[in-house]
Amino acid sequence: MRKILAGVMTCGFLALSAALPALADDVAIADVAQNYWARKEIVNVVSNNVMTLDGDKFNPETTVKRADFVSALLIVLGNEKMDVTVGNKYSDVRSSDVYYKDILRSDQLGLVYGYPNGTFKPKQNMLRSEAQSVLGHIIEKDVTDYSILEQYGDYVDIPGWSKYSYAKTLTYGIYVNYPDENELRPNDELTRAEAAVLLSRLNEKLGVVQKRFLGPEKVIAVEHLDQSRKATTDEVKVTNYKNIVLAGNALKLAFDEKFLSEDHNVGDVVYFVAPEDICTEEGTLVVPANTKFYAQISEIQSPKWFNKNARVYLQLTKIILPNGETAPFVAKPATKDNSLHEGPWMTTGKLVLCTVTGGVIGGGIGTGIAFIPDPVKVGTGIAIGTPVGAAVGLITGLVTPGLEYHAKQGEEVVVILCEDANIKRQ
Repeated sequence: MRKILAGVMTCGFLALSAALPALADDVAIADVAQNYWARKEIVNVVSNNVMTLDGDKFNPETTVKRADFVSALLIVLGNEKMDVTVGNKYSDVRSSDVYYKDILRSDQLGLVYGYPNGTFKPKQNMLRSEAQSVLGHIIEKDVTDYSILEQYGDYVDIPGWSKYSYAKTLTYGIYVNYPDENELRPNDELTRAEAAVLLSRLNEKLGVVQKRFLGPEKVIAVEHLDQSRKATTDEVKVTNYKNIVLAGNALKLAFDEKFLSEDHNVGDVVYFVAPEDICTEEGTLVVPANTKFYAQISEIQSPKWFNKNARVYLQLTKIILPNGETAPFVAKPATKDNSLHEGPWMTTGKLVLCTVTGGVIGGGIGTGIAFIPDPVKVGTGIAIGTPVGAAVGLITGLVTPGLEYHAKQGEEVVVILCEDANIKRQ
């Protein structure tokens, strides 16, 4: 389309001359500098009461006890107030302990296991590999490809019992590889800063957790999209597990490949893509970049006489997330008649091109006619032939069939949701 328009403009000039909800980082933490590597995640867990301060300090480099990790994990999963229906089976856990009910809740959920000798060891320091094992245990999807572990120089140090969990958590981006990004250091003791990173990342991706580990779903915020003025609403309900994009929201997508209406038929599948992350104004990721949108053509109206452009009607029915998961997504192009068609500028361009071309041809004919009997009258021939030719060209442009619909790969289109879309937090 741009090539046509560029051509029209060129001809015209010749004739004239001849584009967890984000939190404000305003939490005062005395021992976590603004440039600290895990500052963002620490602020996140403190702001959401997942982990607490000791006065005004977080103590990021101190280790995490097993009981403390359990308590924080229950908060992220929304089960910190779950009724306890099991008895205590651990010899080293007493009813007077502050973490007593949390350990029983963990046992009830099958979250963090105790030891064969009947102990839980609540005050024992947590290892990185143990934390990854717990997180891998609660993730919904299975993995069969362990090659992802080989990207790290110390993958051979991963205990055999946690390799499967590591493969899962690495696949879903819930892991720590600090201070060396090429190392996992699985046998190091987990620090509070590292725990904050794991819990914050898990909180952002609760959609991948098995439902049996999750507490009741609840709306934690109502946020807003600002993708297009064509939207009839901009609200997105953010729950602890998913984002609900309300019907009436408009999203900017791009053609996944070049589209020519004359080369397609009813029933053909067309793919659009999110060229970049689609986030709310408040900062919550709603649709990750490279998500594909599946659409099917329901009707094609060919160009008609008297300059009626082709129209393509299609229905979007689902999205395919980068991790391969799908979700319903019912939407249509956000135009007056919900069709894709060339806009008025392209139609005007066609008319201008016809007019300019007609004028050039008319001028040429007038020149020829005038030149044969009297070369001196060439100017008169141009003066008469050019406007006549231009008028004929304009009339031709008006009465001939309109334009086909063409779109380049990556060309943007705005779609509007017909139904609420439920998208897991990724």
